[in-house]
Amino acid sequence: MKQIPVILLLGVALSLCNLLNKSKNSGTSGSGSSGSGSSSSSSSTTAEKAEPSAAESAAIAGGQQASWAEQGITWTVPQKWTRTSEDKNQFVWRSPGGSEAANLIGTISPMNDDFPTEISIKATYDQNQQRMKRGEVDQVRWLEIDGVKGVQFREAYQKPDDIRRMQWIAFRKFAGTVQQVNIMLSSNGKGFKEHQDEMYGVLYSMKVVH
Repeated sequence: MKQIPVILLLGVALSLCNLLNKSKNSGTSGSGSSGSGSSSSSSSTTAEKAEPSAAESAAIAGGQQASWAEQGITWTVPQKWTRTSEDKNQFVWRSPGGSEAANLIGTISPMNDDFPTEISIKATYDQNQQRMKRGEVDQVRWLEIDGVKGVQFREAYQKPDDIRRMQWIAFRKFAGTVQQVNIMLSSNGKGFKEHQDEMYGVLYSMKVVH
């Protein structure tokens, strides 16, 4: 599982290079407000605010707090979920259920102070729009959670035993450092439907210091 954020970062880096090259060739970019097209900025797009449905709220009602104190991030998770591992840059909780368990994986990637966060998050959005056209994901949107705007996407169902992931990626400045925040909730294809309400409930419950 630890390899997934690295692979994702490589993909975003390649998209970022392409966008930077286009910017150099085209000069000043035009305006854009719909989130489509490489000229628009993520700061000019409207993000949907995270609001759980009744079923999603009920799925985590009476839950416990999962706190990543070192990174200033907390979630409400169902009572039966347990912590699997935690360090400075990765945080893992999961539900009971063996191979069909739901997983919460938070990953922090520190960046240089001059890292182009606006271009990178736009590249993440564009990359997943292309993946949706290929049938690899079935949901892509700008999503604001606790005042932080990011990109949320969900992999399409493939096979019962395949891992299906839902991710939210954003940037923030925390403790003087620019960070990419990558939150993933996953289960296998069979378990994903069973856990979907609680996974969205957990995601939407997130509180982020920024």
